[in-house]
Amino acid sequence: MPESKSRKKPATAAVPAAAKGKAAPKPNPVWYKPVMFGLMIIGLLWIIVFYISQGVYPVPALGAGNILVGFGVAIVGFLMTTRWR
Repeated sequence: MPESKSRKKPATAAVPAAAKGKAAPKPNPVWYKPVMFGLMIIGLLWIIVFYISQGVYPVPALGAGNILVGFGVAIVGFLMTTRWR
């Protein structure tokens, strides 16, 4: 029985992202990663110090608001991870 010819698809060259009108994402600055991790660690330490000192430190006037400050600082660090490249 005769064998049919195989069909070849034309090779398509990959078009770079810049040629499509979209700029390639730029890498983050050198300071970005240390600040991101630093904020997460500072927030965690803030909460730990609050619990260990039984509310005396870091800011006694805030009382339980120290927990919100600690979580707020840590959340800013976690939000920075969404822009990390």
